[in-house]
Amino acid sequence: MRGNVVELAVAVVVGAAFTKIVNAVVDGVIGPLVGAFGTQNLDSYTSCLKGPCGEVNGEQIGVLISWGSVLSAALTFLITAAVVYFLMILPMNRFKARMDAKKPQETPAATELELLAEIRDELVAARRAGGADGQLDLDKTVSAQRSGSGES
Repeated sequence: MRGNVVELAVAVVVGAAFTKIVNAVVDGVIGPLVGAFGTQNLDSYTSCLKGPCGEVNGEQIGVLISWGSVLSAALTFLITAAVVYFLMILPMNRFKARMDAKKPQETPAATELELLAEIRDELVAARRAGGADGQLDLDKTVSAQRSGSGES
């Protein structure tokens, strides 16, 4: 799933096409619903922050805030994000969880601490079992292992 360029390209194309659908829903469904209370074009919703707002000789006077276009963009984003999450991400995560559950569980490799504990336990057991002769046998075993592994 990681680093697949083809899947990324498909996602970009689908996202671009889906953005057009969401824009049409906002313009064709949400706009008329808002239009029942006011004007249908969300971009026409504005507020004047300072002074009289308007145009004089083609120049904007006053501080005009176009909150309708921000609302339209926010609705478009929320709809797009919800659809992408519920129709793409959530099913993909469920699919990956099912595939991971089918994989055989691997036993984790022993850590250095566990290996050292095993060696310690074997050394203690060898000393208890053999007494002084066991010590000599143990020394021979250790030296044989060192010479076999390339250590001296």
